[in-house]
Amino acid sequence: MTLFSRIPKVDRILEQDEVKRLLAGHPRPTVLAAIRMVLDALRAEARAGSLREEDLEDGPVAARVGREVARSTACSLRRVVNGTGVVIHTNLGRSPLAERVRQRVDDTAYGYSNLEFDLERGERGSRYSHVEKLLCELTGAEAALVVNNNAAAVLLALSALAGGKEVIVSRGELVEIGGSFRIPDVMQQGGAVLREVGTTNRTHPRDYRQAVTSETGLLLKVHSSNFAVVGFTAEVTAPEMVAIGRELGLPVMADIGSGCLIDLSRFGIRGEPTVQEFVSAGVDVVTFSGDKLLGGPQAGIIVGRKAHVDPLKKHPLLRAIRIDKLTLAALEGTLRLYRDERQALAEIPTLRMLTASAEELRLRARQFMRRLRRGIPSSVRLASLDGVSQVGGGAYPLLELPTTLIAVDVDGVSPQEMEARLRRMAVPVIGRINRGRFLLDARTLLDDDAPAVVSALRELAG
Repeated sequence: MTLFSRIPKVDRILEQDEVKRLLAGHPRPTVLAAIRMVLDALRAEARAGSLREEDLEDGPVAARVGREVARSTACSLRRVVNGTGVVIHTNLGRSPLAERVRQRVDDTAYGYSNLEFDLERGERGSRYSHVEKLLCELTGAEAALVVNNNAAAVLLALSALAGGKEVIVSRGELVEIGGSFRIPDVMQQGGAVLREVGTTNRTHPRDYRQAVTSETGLLLKVHSSNFAVVGFTAEVTAPEMVAIGRELGLPVMADIGSGCLIDLSRFGIRGEPTVQEFVSAGVDVVTFSGDKLLGGPQAGIIVGRKAHVDPLKKHPLLRAIRIDKLTLAALEGTLRLYRDERQALAEIPTLRMLTASAEELRLRARQFMRRLRRGIPSSVRLASLDGVSQVGGGAYPLLELPTTLIAVDVDGVSPQEMEARLRRMAVPVIGRINRGRFLLDARTLLDDDAPAVVSALRELAG
């Protein structure tokens, strides 16, 4: 009898005790679908010649069905441990929220809310009122608006302020960021006509002045946050562009990307302009992200002069890109922390990670390793190494932050196998391989991550 013919039938698998327990806790269609997936896999293994006799015993088959049920019923979007050292990791959800912000989101999600209801007047209100005053207070702007992400903010501003008109932008600022998001494409989608000036490495004020025609609707400055041009370079600053705009009667817009509200230069993190700098320079419309250096949820934030921001609130596109109540709750909670700079630096995880000193990271690594050692077997060995972290999120592309790495070695498990198996755990542990070892960066490990890492390493070690 061939192994192929010995593959069990569905009815036989359903009679096994372990599968009956699965049926008691899960819908029958879910368990049946898992059984069929396992049977398909067994047939494929039989055809490939990799199926073994012991794989067809009742216990192993039932165990595979159990694992398939667990896999199929687990949420796809879930928490992971970020041990990569990339603080604003786009693929891992960018910025984690502060604890008290998470509580605000929970409160808002649990029941109804005053999303668009004015509690003082007892009438319809605006969802944007929950953050507009806060944004104006923190940035010095006259007006503010929020949408679902910064690409949408740029698209809305271009559509409302320069639809059908020319927009002048430096060639050195025609950037592409992740996901093939290109400024020229967004301009085209917004109905604006791109007018390039200057060169890749050098653009001067005269380039803008000479390009202005009766068809010009806007001067645009884009912060090149995810790359750097060095050497023989020149760019037109925001104050210079504002002066040109005032002189020629044209609005000036700046897409500054990351949206930093605190000057981080005293922590050795230099080169990223603050939102306040652009607002105080007189830029009419400033757009930036909520989930990068700000440390909040994904959002597109627009601040600037009332005369130029208010028309955006009436544009038909706003409805399609409006922000939802949970994002608003997270954004408001994050912005309120910025009222006290010390509180923001202490409680917003992104800022806390970025500003951690080398000594703090050494201590954090020692404490984390101590917690791990209390729960892992002797076949797992830990060691600390010096290394570097990255900011991520398209900010500070040349900056390397000194950090402490935790090297993990497991008997009989290669770094490559370790990386693959750890990211498939119930709580995936994501690290990096360097110097032939699997590494976890203390900078991006959270205090609550230790139990998940212990559980994953115990399972890995068998």
